[in-house]
Amino acid sequence: MSLPPEPSVAPDSRSREPAPYDADALGANVATVIPMSDSALAARLTERMGLVEQALADAVASADRLADDVSHHLVAAGGKRLRPFLTLLAGELGDGSRRELVDAAIVVELTHLASLYHDDVMDSAPLRRGAPSVHSVWGNSVAILVGDLLFARASARVAGLGPQAVRIQAETFERLCLGQLHETTGPSAAEDPVAHYLQVLADKTASLLATSARLGAMFGGAPQQAVEIVAAYGEKVGVAFQLADDVLDLTSSGAESGKTPGTDLREGIATMPVLLLRQRAARAGAAAQDVALVADLDGDLESDAALADVVERLRAHDVLRETRDLAVRYAREAAAELAPLPSGPVKEALEAFAEALADRAA
Repeated sequence: MSLPPEPSVAPDSRSREPAPYDADALGANVATVIPMSDSALAARLTERMGLVEQALADAVASADRLADDVSHHLVAAGGKRLRPFLTLLAGELGDGSRRELVDAAIVVELTHLASLYHDDVMDSAPLRRGAPSVHSVWGNSVAILVGDLLFARASARVAGLGPQAVRIQAETFERLCLGQLHETTGPSAAEDPVAHYLQVLADKTASLLATSARLGAMFGGAPQQAVEIVAAYGEKVGVAFQLADDVLDLTSSGAESGKTPGTDLREGIATMPVLLLRQRAARAGAAAQDVALVADLDGDLESDAALADVVERLRAHDVLRETRDLAVRYAREAAAELAPLPSGPVKEALEAFAEALADRAA
């Protein structure tokens, strides 16, 4: 996959005032990320996420004006803050008030943000979180370099958490890179494309969710069994989350998802509905409409009309339902991983989140 061209931007427009950033407002919205019936737990986590938001803004700050503007771009754009919130929630399996949990939450969110800067360059994405992507404003080189800068900030922060955390972060970063590499190169002739794609999702998305939960339980002082349980939960939740995104990429509006519907199709990225469609079209006696839809997907999708046409046809196809069913299956398997944990509001919140993922794909 070749990198998209640098945007035609006047030099003086590459440095601009960052979008308004309200840490209190972002922190107050965090209870919507994971449904919680326990008001005391929700209040504690909302307060601590406010601390994370402010610390995150400080963590990306730079004396260099351009680096500061670009680093704050996606932070100010918001986002679900799922990873740091999962860290704080898992920390409640032990002592959720420990200061190390805020640092761990910042590490996982900085890592996630850095990966977005790189992913948007790889995918030529014009929007991220409803705002222009960094590469579309400042160019590919700036986006990549500032992504590297954020990875460096995450590394500096995790060093303060000790050697074990550094190792976990390094292993996660390796999986993120491998996931992007394998998504870019695609499956070999000997690989099953669907299995290949599920491994990409496990590496690109699930690995960091698993690490978010692992670091939370670990630095909250939870028993080792609980640490391993929530890490396994995070792996399956992450796959379910991305499969649900595959559905939403086709079914939601740009205003709802924060990115252009069908962007993955236009860039030739094979998401689960497309892979399932290709399997059908390759069978003997395949339906003519399936073969025709694959041909159109492989054709020129540069025009908005052509893209809208294939999106609409995929929306009406059974492969979208199959992808939903797969997302629901992974979400239910994630909830099942929690069975050994003691009953209580934290376990209930984690179960509710897995259920919300299933509903999100519906």
